[in-house]
Amino acid sequence: MAGLSFCGNNVTKNAYSVDTGMLNNGCFVDALNLVPHVFLLFITFPILFIGWGSQSSKVQIHHNTWLHFPGHNLRWILTFTLLFVHVCEIAEGIVSNKQMDTNHLHLFMPAFMGFIAATTSVVYYHNIETSNFPKLLLALFIYWVLAFITKSIKLWKFAEYGVGVLHLRFCITALLVVLYGLLMAVEINVIRVRRYVFFANPQKVKPPEDLQDLGVRFLQPFVNLLSKATYWWMNPLIIGAHKRPIELKKIGKLPIAMRALTNYLKLKDAYEDQRQNAEDPEKAPSIWRSMYRAFGRPILLSSTFRYLADLLGFAGPLCIYGIVEHLNKKPVKEGSVVPYFEVYFMSSNELLQNTSVLAVLLFLALVLQRTFLQASYYVTIETGINLRGALLAMIYNKILRLSTSNMSMGEMTLGQINNLVAIETNQLMWFLFLCPNLWAMPVQIVMGVILLYYLLGTSALIGASVIVLLAPVQYLIATKLADTQKSTLDQSTERLKKTTEILKGIKLLKLYAWENIFCDSVEDTRGKELTSLRTFALYTSMSIFMNAAIPIAAVLVTFVSHALINKSKPSSSEAFAALALFHILVTPLFLLSTVVRFAVKAMVSVQKLGEFLQSDEIGDDSWRNGDMSVSLEACKKHPGATKAINRKQPLLYQMDSYEQPARRPLRPNETEDVAVKVNSGFFTWGSNLSTLSDINICIPTGQLTMIVGQVGCGKSSLLLAMLGEMQTLSGKVYWSNKNRYSVGYATQKSWLLNATVEDNITFGSPFNKQRYKTVIDACSLQPDVDLLPFGDQTEIGERGINLSGGQRQRICVARALYQNTNIVFLDDPFSALDIHLSDHLMQEGILKFLQDDKRTVVLVTHKLQYLIHADWIIAMKDGSVLREGTLKDIQTHDVELYEHWKTLMNRQDQELEKDTEIDNCQTALERKTLRRAFYSREAKNQVDDDEEEEEEEEEDDDNMSTTTSRRSKIPWRVCWQYLSSGGFLMVFLMVFSKLLKHSVMVAIDYWLAEWTAKGNVPVNGTANGNVLVNRTAYGDVLVNRTAYGDVLVNRTAYGDGPVNGTAYGYAPDFGNVTRDFVNASAAAVFSNWTNSAAGLPDSYYVPVFIILCGAGIALCLITSLTVEFLGLSAATNLHHNLLNKIIHAPIRFFDVTPLGQILNRFSADTNIIDQHIPPTLESLTRSTLLCLSAIGVIAFVTPSFLIALIPLAVSFYFIQKYFRVASKDLQDLDDSTQLPLLCHFSETAEGLTTIRAFRHESRFKQKMLELTDTNNTAYLFLSAANRWLEVRTDYLGAVIVLTAAVASIWSSGKNLPSSMVGLGLTYALTVTNYLNWVVRNLADLEVQMAAVKKVNSFLSTESENYEGSMDTSQVPEDWPQHGEIKIQDLCVRYDPLLKPVLKHVNAYINPGQKVGICGRTGSGKSSLSLAFFNMVDVFEGQIIIDGIDICKLPLQTLRSRLSIILQDPVLFSGSIRFNLDPERTCTDDRLWEALEIAQLKNMVKALSGGLDAVVTEGGENFSVGQRQLFCLARAFVRKSSILIMDEATASIDMATENVLQKVVMTAFADRTVVTIAHRVHTILEADLVIVMKRGNILEIDKPETLLENEDGMFASFVRADM
Repeated sequence: MAGLSFCGNNVTKNAYSVDTGMLNNGCFVDALNLVPHVFLLFITFPILFIGWGSQSSKVQIHHNTWLHFPGHNLRWILTFTLLFVHVCEIAEGIVSNKQMDTNHLHLFMPAFMGFIAATTSVVYYHNIETSNFPKLLLALFIYWVLAFITKSIKLWKFAEYGVGVLHLRFCITALLVVLYGLLMAVEINVIRVRRYVFFANPQKVKPPEDLQDLGVRFLQPFVNLLSKATYWWMNPLIIGAHKRPIELKKIGKLPIAMRALTNYLKLKDAYEDQRQNAEDPEKAPSIWRSMYRAFGRPILLSSTFRYLADLLGFAGPLCIYGIVEHLNKKPVKEGSVVPYFEVYFMSSNELLQNTSVLAVLLFLALVLQRTFLQASYYVTIETGINLRGALLAMIYNKILRLSTSNMSMGEMTLGQINNLVAIETNQLMWFLFLCPNLWAMPVQIVMGVILLYYLLGTSALIGASVIVLLAPVQYLIATKLADTQKSTLDQSTERLKKTTEILKGIKLLKLYAWENIFCDSVEDTRGKELTSLRTFALYTSMSIFMNAAIPIAAVLVTFVSHALINKSKPSSSEAFAALALFHILVTPLFLLSTVVRFAVKAMVSVQKLGEFLQSDEIGDDSWRNGDMSVSLEACKKHPGATKAINRKQPLLYQMDSYEQPARRPLRPNETEDVAVKVNSGFFTWGSNLSTLSDINICIPTGQLTMIVGQVGCGKSSLLLAMLGEMQTLSGKVYWSNKNRYSVGYATQKSWLLNATVEDNITFGSPFNKQRYKTVIDACSLQPDVDLLPFGDQTEIGERGINLSGGQRQRICVARALYQNTNIVFLDDPFSALDIHLSDHLMQEGILKFLQDDKRTVVLVTHKLQYLIHADWIIAMKDGSVLREGTLKDIQTHDVELYEHWKTLMNRQDQELEKDTEIDNCQTALERKTLRRAFYSREAKNQVDDDEEEEEEEEEDDDNMSTTTSRRSKIPWRVCWQYLSSGGFLMVFLMVFSKLLKHSVMVAIDYWLAEWTAKGNVPVNGTANGNVLVNRTAYGDVLVNRTAYGDVLVNRTAYGDGPVNGTAYGYAPDFGNVTRDFVNASAAAVFSNWTNSAAGLPDSYYVPVFIILCGAGIALCLITSLTVEFLGLSAATNLHHNLLNKIIHAPIRFFDVTPLGQILNRFSADTNIIDQHIPPTLESLTRSTLLCLSAIGVIAFVTPSFLIALIPLAVSFYFIQKYFRVASKDLQDLDDSTQLPLLCHFSETAEGLTTIRAFRHESRFKQKMLELTDTNNTAYLFLSAANRWLEVRTDYLGAVIVLTAAVASIWSSGKNLPSSMVGLGLTYALTVTNYLNWVVRNLADLEVQMAAVKKVNSFLSTESENYEGSMDTSQVPEDWPQHGEIKIQDLCVRYDPLLKPVLKHVNAYINPGQKVGICGRTGSGKSSLSLAFFNMVDVFEGQIIIDGIDICKLPLQTLRSRLSIILQDPVLFSGSIRFNLDPERTCTDDRLWEALEIAQLKNMVKALSGGLDAVVTEGGENFSVGQRQLFCLARAFVRKSSILIMDEATASIDMATENVLQKVVMTAFADRTVVTIAHRVHTILEADLVIVMKRGNILEIDKPETLLENEDGMFASFVRADM
């Protein structure tokens, strides 16, 4: 018992005597210090256990009860400081106690109790705070007061007896007094603010607004400090992900402060303030300054954290310096025994000479450093996300105000807008992430160099200069990487453009047998892309290599020069500390190049953004308020009516302003019956040439006005001019006040939202069932809707189901009809409809539905037969009005025009009581395609409809465990498929070189240990400490990177960032590579000197050592190259196979698979395979192998360490298991929420005119804000999850360092050679950082392997049978010579699983005959035309052309000898020559001849370049009619004796159609022409007519003969069509 007495049992003096007064006994004072601690524990424990024990069992405290008392964060910080000081006090007590003869418990016991009490106080406080019960805080207040008093007494006694600042205990006590005082102040403040004790009415406090909304699940801003630092609140989410995938519901909404709207208002205020305060109003406000004003504070906070972390980083080398220095020395006594207290007082220095204390300090420094670092990353990431939200909202608002001419004249293309959204905003966000590095790094570098100089003198500066000199080389490589990256991006965009064209025109390519030509051109571009990828791989490998080489070079130079200058060896402790410092220095220098590059990119992005925000806006919508002069009063009453967003309005009101502008008063001279009036208007699309000149028109109210005229005479422009979309050169547009302020508008080029059919039609108006049904019927959409898989709830638009042109157009018209607007503008709504639909729409929709409502209708049309319904007609010619008036007026005044119209109207539309039996062709064809697509979708149970469906099915299983195990499994099979597509040789090379490299690295380290073991004992004692540092210092390196790595890599969606990201995500590991042999080489070099004292033959060790190091570096280069090139060859093969498979797939495949899905394989998935998998794979293999080798070495050196490793390994296993699953889900969420956001931007830009005509800007803004917030939520959670992982692995790493250090300190005295301890320690350190990377890379690889899986799912599709049973040589050169066609007993189906579409068809066509085929929709006309080309499955019967059965022919031969004109004209981007003759086989004369026949010669001659004139994508620069004529010319160029026309005249105006008919009769006089008729009158001239019904031939004969049979099908068709 004597050993443990509280005051020590010193025989000479009675420790318990109080003769000199109570307080003068030092031990009594210490005992007094125990009182408050014990008091607190006695009071709080019952409350904590009883109160909360019972409560928590009954009710789960929900997070909406959380709130913070005043001084919350300050209290946490003070408590943590208090805990740290208590730890110091305990350490000091224990060390002092060792100096005494007997144990004095009072030296450390009160400190220990104080530690426990402080911990309790914070737990207690947290519980009181969450339950909002401040009365109980009184206990804490009393505790702080008591503690403060007792500590002050102790301090006063110390001062009285001359214990001063030189004694450590005095300093600690003083600190404690200050801390207790501050905590007391915090407590008083809570009492003052919350008035909970002595005041009559305590204040009621509600939790923050966000937490009352249960939808907010992102709790980082609301939890307490500890949970903030360790992301503890994420635990339920991440662990729960294992059972149920994380869905959008689970991550909830964003807190208000992080929403896009909040941040947009912040940024906008800053931006607008500059505009108002600028001297020069013309000058654009600086975006940088606005960003700084809106988001500067969090960046400063993050930088502070960053500085703290960097400074703590230097604690590593210093602690190691201490440990190595003092490992085998006895500490020097510097303290003294103070008489009155009879105990030992140590000096501050003495404590720091104790190795165990240093080990603990090292541990604490590591933990703190990592915590600050992660906090810094988190703050920057959150700020970056907020900035991105604000920028997106700014861009969107600007898009809604862009002038239309900007869009159409190509100053601002959709591509540019998409880039702004997808790339520029992200560049700025990444720049923010990296921004603290810009000012933290220089400080870090300067500090590092100063410390080095202090350790090693001038030689350190020489070594540091090596790093500085080599930094530009790294920067050079980094910029090269960025350039290569850019060229790769250009190539892949080019490749994608070509691929898209191929897929859109695949039917034509197959029919013309051109697929190989186009396939080659894609392969060609892919070749260029691969070349730049190869360069990219090379630079990446160089970058890794540089990073490995620089530290070695620096260390070598330093120590060599040290030997030369100082002629002496550095002490081993200096040497190792220096080594650690070098590692700290390498990081910022490497990162600096990246950061500088990002800063440059950010500047470019800001410049682009600035230009965009300054670009032209649409004029004030004066037309909404009539003439401006009149409506000024109206505007005054209603600020903000004129612009979509007005600067003077309160902003919140603007964003949601659904308010309509004030109606203006009537003008006296204006009659009520004019809805819109244009007075001498000159309008332009941006150039100063007026497109429309001298326009004077009136649109009568409540009447049907038609605008007619030839193609390109400015009919659509006139509508847009009235809508205020064109720039007015002079003149005015007046709108009468009666009209509602929005206009129902259907554009010529249909524009759909990515939404359900119903949403597209109602377009934000309330749903009215009756009205909706009427509109659907008027547009005859019901049959189409019935075909869709989910009826009118089916998603259509870009990402949904592809509808045909006619269906899309009818939905747009339905939208204009459904909206309750007084005025409806319809821009050529009939262009893509056939005759029956047009009639129905005219009758039901326009004449009945709109006119009954007395709505004003303006209709642009080509269909002159409808003129008789018009109340008012405006005839246009060449941009001006030719005539205006009623049909009667024109008939009487302009006979010529009337006659011209009459000839054009092929039929009068008197008898509208149509035979309803007659179904229309085109529509039905569209419906047929739809039906086919769905039918097949059901038939072929689609495996590849992305993996989600499988998961959902599995989720339905009751057996939950299967799903969880499936979710945490790693897709090994896919990995193997990927590797095998890279080629077995490469895989073997990679594995072999990797294993060899890691064995060499272990060998280097082992050699080093052997070598250092040879010296005198103290030296090797030191040599072991060394290596430890390299590893610690590195920790930081790594982490620095990870954070960014993740940020960047996750954003794979866009071309540019990510790769830098990955290249850089990999940076961390560069360090790792080097670590092993860096320490090695370095240690070698200086051990060389340390040992020379012992006079060992270094000549034996050095050469071997240098050889090993050289081998290590070489292998490093080789491995980085093999992985990169393995990735390249895999990418090459996968893309090549994918392209060939898809291009040669049967046409059926394209009907069944959505275009978007195929394109995704070529864009996103290929990009991942090209650029993201190799780095991830490299990083993963390296970190895994390092961990394995490290564990081996440690087990070899200190087997006892394995015991500590077991619990750590278990915790690592669980961390990685949970993290991988959660991370994958969150990445998927991030990707899937990004797409709708980008789509919403591009769809808004496309439909600008419609949105503005309807006045729906605010609704679209609202939607954009919601989409942005959803995406930001997912991204925030993803980065928080990454922080969660890193904090945990970092803390485990610190624990490993601690155990390793303590173990080595304890075993250093025993017979274990200390060099071996050093070896073990070194490796203990690496494991941690690598495990962090293994987890991260595994998670990334899993996500990336999904791309390989998707590509592989397409590789299993069947190809068409290209071979045929005949050899090409057996087919005559000029076959088919005559064009004689025999069809015998033909049966055709689209798929073996489907019903036949043609049943036993027999027909005979003579050479040179003109044949017409007609029949209702679904009768099999088109299928017959496809059968000629063997595009469908002919399973019985045959088609014999000129004596050869076509099914036996090779497809290439067959299809290249026939020609066809398709219903939809398809043109490819390139030249006109390329479009007519991609094989380059014809002369120019032949091409001109073809153009002349198609009546295009003069137009082409007029173009710059003639035959080489440019055709834009999809032929957009020609009108639909012209495109159809080009297709005719194309068919003529191919001198085939058989021409098939598939409803070629469906989309042309009458004039063009007449041209076509003439051409076919003359130019193709000697060829067999098979026409699939759309309008029956087109085949009345034919030699033979075939009437089909349900896949059978019903009638076949000359048209005259068929017409005589009045009950016949053909006769009824003709009657109906007259």
